[in-house]
Amino acid sequence: MEVLFLGGHPAADFLNTRPTPQGIAVELIGDGAAFLRWLQSAGLVDAASAAALRRRPGQALDAAAAEARALREWVRDWMARWREAPAASHAREMRQLNALLGQARWTRQAIATKQGIRLRESCRLESPEDLVALVAAQIAALVAEESPALVKRCAGGDCNLWFVDRTKAHQRVYCSAAGCGNRAKVAAFRQRQRDAKA
Repeated sequence: MEVLFLGGHPAADFLNTRPTPQGIAVELIGDGAAFLRWLQSAGLVDAASAAALRRRPGQALDAAAAEARALREWVRDWMARWREAPAASHAREMRQLNALLGQARWTRQAIATKQGIRLRESCRLESPEDLVALVAAQIAALVAEESPALVKRCAGGDCNLWFVDRTKAHQRVYCSAAGCGNRAKVAAFRQRQRDAKA
């Protein structure tokens, strides 16, 4: 299955690495190689770093993928609770997230951009374990920088995809207007036809 980047944020796209098209779960990061491909497609890992990590023993990458899958399921559960009670402390979740962030080796650089001098923080990717910390950083950015009301789960019947609603009116309810949105319109049309006949 092709990887979908519909979330509007790398953390939401990470949550979407186990979609359920037609109610059947599809695992997109089943092993270390798939996890590394996803990270590269998401723009979180460059080609040189990916190549260096591929030269490592396969078990280490597979273990990182297994840890990432566990993280994803934990974060999915937490996101639902965070959305419902954003003012709660979420202390246990913060400790777990900070423990993951603490495993990485972070670097900071001042860089010149067209907008002026910016501070760039990045994770040194020296081992497969650093990949999980890289994803944890995206999750931390999501909960720190986005409004909980705008982090949504698709309203499509069998869909479990997440997204950040960046529409002007913040009325987006489907991961994709062409996918789940269209299926909902067709279902509503058919229901109206059945109701009219009854």
